[in-house]
Amino acid sequence: MERAIDTLEGKYRMNHAVGRRIEELERLAPPLTAQPDLDAYWDGELKRYAAKPLNATRTLVETPMAFMEAYDVAYEGFDETPIRGWYLLPKFPRGDDRKLPCVVLYHGYGGSRGYPEDYASYLLMGLAVFAIDVRGQAGETGNLMPQPYGMTRGWLTQGILDRDTCYYKAITIDALKALDWAAEQPEVDRSRICAMGGSQGGGLAMIAAALSDKPAIAVPHIPNMCHMDFGILNSTSSLTEAASFVERFPGHLEAVLHTLSYFDNMNLAHRIRIPVFVTVGLKDPVTMPETIYAAYNRIEGDKRIVPFPFTGHAVTGEMQRQAMDFIASRLLQ
Repeated sequence: MERAIDTLEGKYRMNHAVGRRIEELERLAPPLTAQPDLDAYWDGELKRYAAKPLNATRTLVETPMAFMEAYDVAYEGFDETPIRGWYLLPKFPRGDDRKLPCVVLYHGYGGSRGYPEDYASYLLMGLAVFAIDVRGQAGETGNLMPQPYGMTRGWLTQGILDRDTCYYKAITIDALKALDWAAEQPEVDRSRICAMGGSQGGGLAMIAAALSDKPAIAVPHIPNMCHMDFGILNSTSSLTEAASFVERFPGHLEAVLHTLSYFDNMNLAHRIRIPVFVTVGLKDPVTMPETIYAAYNRIEGDKRIVPFPFTGHAVTGEMQRQAMDFIASRLLQ
């Protein structure tokens, strides 16, 4: 794992323009936008939501995959909205009765939990999987959050004028409660849980690493929710929805930035104490490298980032291969 990554980076540093770009990003340290009560706020919210019941169900479903045991799951996170997920177990003999490591997966913006068959490669590695919908997007999960103010297109600006009513608060708590649910399952080794996702899902994996004590490792591929004050100004991502909101309501700029600051992985990176494996595309206009490095550079613990100089906004096969090597080295040894 280490040799493969080091060799890859070494090749890039032989190209002087690419090497200079990577070195510039590695030095990036924009000012934090954190509010003085950031840590106290999250400590209080985590304590409060720890007491909220999951009210979960899991129902066995049929799939065409003979080696897969699949369950349709519903649980409650931020509110009473039933969050849907697939809980998947490898069905082939494992040779013993030891509990399984589990990967909790979050999808990209506008996506869904997909189909059980989408996760066959994880099961072949001997991993359990819990893949959830992000509320209100393209899956089978609705959204019961109230909307006290007008929205622009998409989901991101729902409740954006307050940290306690905003969409980011809801999906963050939903993501944390998914980890809680996975840790409770009798087949799962709660000491071997990975939070993983790409883009929006990468942002949720990273914030989960900062706020939850459940994951042992995290794999944020091309993560969103990083350096969001820069993103709202420059990104072509979902943050354009926030930019459109401020264009429509310019008097609310400070309130919007204040809200986003509580969910910005750049501000929360100091709380990450587990090993993380991060990928970044240097030609990505959505989760721009400036945003990802701004968060990554502030992580103080065991970390690794792999830059892909000619990749745009995509989780490539090579990114996923190296991530699976990382998961295997940390959870399957």
